[in-house]
Amino acid sequence: MPRLTLPKTKRGRILLWTVIVLCSLGLLAVLAVGVINGIVVGSTEERIVSLDEAASLEDVDYILVLGAGVKADGTPSDMLHDRVLTACEVMTLSSDAMLLMSGDNQRPDYDEVSAMVTLAVELGADEANIETDRLGLSTYESIRRACELYGVERMVIVTQEYHLYRALYIAEQMGIDAYGVSADVRSYRGQLLRDVREVAARCKDFLVFLFD
Repeated sequence: MPRLTLPKTKRGRILLWTVIVLCSLGLLAVLAVGVINGIVVGSTEERIVSLDEAASLEDVDYILVLGAGVKADGTPSDMLHDRVLTACEVMTLSSDAMLLMSGDNQRPDYDEVSAMVTLAVELGADEANIETDRLGLSTYESIRRACELYGVERMVIVTQEYHLYRALYIAEQMGIDAYGVSADVRSYRGQLLRDVREVAARCKDFLVFLFD
């Protein structure tokens, strides 16, 4: 086996130590991402409950439905459709819960919230039992605004499972007693990319609260 030797020139030694430092920082970053995601998921997974368990919760202020994309014709994407469908099922089983639809409606030509309300009414929900937040531009903002504008202290959050962990973590950090119901009714195209982005998003929101 050939012996490993250090570069003989100063430039070579600097380059070697630069590579070592960069590799070490990369390994630390990967480790940090893994630890943070473990904390977010591990601290919230027991708060993900079934439809029946969610419906049996008492003193729930709202069932919060987190927005997702809409199609070019303004109708809900598959993910958004399933979130609204699941929330309506929780509402049907519950005696007094109301829906809070939170999504992006910054532009006149893009309206997640109206699509959510229209679908919920089609599914049998009473529009009088639906509140809307048209500036729920992110998961963080949707939950913050639910707390600050609607005075939510206890709620059920409905979204797909990969997204629930972060939503529940944000709610927990804001002092909200929150439970989650998964809206995974089917498989969704592009899920691998969403999973990767969610890993980064968990780190971002973890650091927001860490340095708040």
